[in-house]
Amino acid sequence: MDIATGVGLALGSLTIIVLVLMDGSFGIYMDKHAAIVIFGGAISATLIRYPFSTMLHGLPMGLRYVFQLRKLDSRALIEEITKIADIMRKSGPMALETYQVDDPFLAQGIRYVVDGYDSEFIKSTMEQDRDTFLGHLDEGQKIYRAIGDCAPAWGMIGTLLGMVNMFANMEDPSKLGPFMAVALLATLYGAVVANLFCLPIADKLHLKMEEEDVSRTLIIDGVLQVRAAKSPSIIREMLISYLPDHHKAQFQDAETA
Repeated sequence: MDIATGVGLALGSLTIIVLVLMDGSFGIYMDKHAAIVIFGGAISATLIRYPFSTMLHGLPMGLRYVFQLRKLDSRALIEEITKIADIMRKSGPMALETYQVDDPFLAQGIRYVVDGYDSEFIKSTMEQDRDTFLGHLDEGQKIYRAIGDCAPAWGMIGTLLGMVNMFANMEDPSKLGPFMAVALLATLYGAVVANLFCLPIADKLHLKMEEEDVSRTLIIDGVLQVRAAKSPSIIREMLISYLPDHHKAQFQDAETA
């Protein structure tokens, strides 16, 4: 589970709650008209951009992945693949049949090696699985980014509607306050929905998509090298190229220590 996502959302929500309770109450910040403008408008605009099926799939999928997607450690993956390569060189593919691998994508690749599939099949199948998974993540982040882009604009629309109603009822001072509240709350709702929830979730999904792309490509190359029975040291050196420069230095320092 990604703890940072939960902590960030909780801290941001707590900040808003504290600010509300310091100078007022929740009641004065509740307005059904502003909520209808923001949620109805943003969802409608997103439906125009994307098919309904994409909305139904992308919204829950994005939340699931942003909270539950595993934390990736490329260095640990390299160590694991190097260990698997050593077993393969010493005892053959059947020795990997009972070997337990935590990463499901790597476990899938090792299963293909044990079952004797050729390299071309392994490469094409695993690349297809990787691309499908990345497509799901991309779908989720696009939906949340679309809602995040629309929400502030619809907040402005709500503000304009509230101001029109306010100016249209200048002869009745009792109506000015409620219409002004609608105008301001629509902007507030749009800013909160976009900047606390949707856009941060979209950015987190985009970051996870990049991490998964690198790690799964690393796994595919590692599995293909294991299938070819390459030397563990050669495989390690090849896979180290996937690490950022500062991680390469840390990796090499750990090896020499």
